[in-house]
Amino acid sequence: MGRRCHSRPDTCRFCLIGLSCVHGASGTVAVVHLIAELTGIPPVHLHDRALLGGLLIAAAGAAGLHAIFPPTLQSDGIRGVDGLLLLEGGHAAIHAHATERTLLLDVLVPEPAVLSRALDVFTRRLLPKTVSAEQLIRLATRR
Repeated sequence: MGRRCHSRPDTCRFCLIGLSCVHGASGTVAVVHLIAELTGIPPVHLHDRALLGGLLIAAAGAAGLHAIFPPTLQSDGIRGVDGLLLLEGGHAAIHAHATERTLLLDVLVPEPAVLSRALDVFTRRLLPKTVSAEQLIRLATRR
């Protein structure tokens, strides 16, 4: 059992159960990691740099995250767009596979964050037929 959070003890999932957290300066860092696969997306969307770059920014904003730089986007004529948005303490990345009509989304940020809101931005705009997502809480000891 570690010290309680000094800034958000009423909402921090680790403080609520008595564990150390990123806010308590106790030596433990918690990060949230969302990995999602969205399938059945029209290939034209997966080649649209402006659309996908805008969705990265909107998703970060919806989850209350702050970007450090604008997104970096790379297009491939066959596969689609890859994108990276550096966030305070983490990142949001996308990888399109247009021939498979699939978009992979990867978001990793310090706790607390509500990454389901980021995923909602992509699902509302791209309207995938299926969404497979997993959210993990990762703990690491500060050195």
